[in-house]
Amino acid sequence: MNPVGTWRSIDDETKQPKAQIVISESAGVLTGRIEKLLRPGADQKAVCDRCTDDRKDKPVLGMEIIRGAKKAEGKEVWEGGRILDPEKGSTYGLRLTPIEGGAKLEVRGSIGPFGRTQTWVRVP
Repeated sequence: MNPVGTWRSIDDETKQPKAQIVISESAGVLTGRIEKLLRPGADQKAVCDRCTDDRKDKPVLGMEIIRGAKKAEGKEVWEGGRILDPEKGSTYGLRLTPIEGGAKLEVRGSIGPFGRTQTWVRVP
C-alpha cells in the first residue's frame, strides 16, 4: 500500500478534519500539497507568515507541506523527507506509514527524539 492519494488530516485537539492533502509521487519521491482547508471558519486566503523558507508569506492553500519522502528499502514506510506545520512555520523529519490496508496513514513528524504521530484518513 502506498501513501499516494488524497487524505484528511485530523486536528489533534478537536479531532475534526483540519485539511485535505494530496500526496503524489514523482521519480520515487513523495510530495504533499494542501488541497482544501476543512476547519469551519478557516481563512482560505491564509498565508504562512511564520515559514522561514521559500514558503514564507505564500498561500497555505496549495502549499507543498510534504517534501522528499522516499520508500524505505524492504518496508512499507516512506521516510527521509520533511513535513511543514504551516500554523507554526516549523518543519519536521517525516515518516509515513500506511495502516489498515491503506485506509489510514500514520504521519510522524519529529525533531531529534521528540515528535508526534497523527493519523490521516484516506478520502475515497
